[in-house]
Amino acid sequence: MIRIAAVAAILYGAWLMILLSLPYGTFDRYTDFLLTKQLVYHIKSWRFSFYIHVFVSTIVLLAGLLQFSRFLLYRKPQVHRWTGKTYAAVVLFLSGPSGMVMSFYANGRWPARTSFIILSFLWLLFTALGWQLAMKRRWSAHSHMMLRSYALTLSAITLRFYAYLLGYFNIALHPVTAYVLISWLSWTLNLLLAEWMIRSGALDRWMGKPSTIS
Repeated sequence: MIRIAAVAAILYGAWLMILLSLPYGTFDRYTDFLLTKQLVYHIKSWRFSFYIHVFVSTIVLLAGLLQFSRFLLYRKPQVHRWTGKTYAAVVLFLSGPSGMVMSFYANGRWPARTSFIILSFLWLLFTALGWQLAMKRRWSAHSHMMLRSYALTLSAITLRFYAYLLGYFNIALHPVTAYVLISWLSWTLNLLLAEWMIRSGALDRWMGKPSTIS
């Protein structure tokens, strides 16, 4: 039941991400979040990184989720491999680098920027290591590393969830303080949960016996 709820929450979050990204298809510099980025919008590296990051976010959310499907892993391994390669390629060559560029211009000054820089670095690192471990056919270590990577991918959803909670409960924080807080919580809590799943054996029990994958 918990697994079904988690998958449903991720799919709902991915759907919301699609809805949030649609307005940016007009490339209007005064759209939603871009209103807070007028001082950096003229910087081409930031602007290109922003649109890349926005438009491929749903791809990594969905492709990453499919990596933890036992049905695909054991019944459709070719689909598992194809979606895994798609996930890794998009993170390593599009989402990760664009996220890193954006990190240096993040709202919330250096306390928030530091959080996003670390997040981007670890996201790239865990994804690259996960790919490398798959090439070496070290399946258990591969699944552990990819869970860490995907936990950071989900920060796109959890950041917005924590922002929603702060507003819903009307928690009185200065906007900058609130943004710094959720910038750190959005990925650190995800990573802690992933580590618990790895160290408790919960991930291995769910995925079965990776050593049997052909």
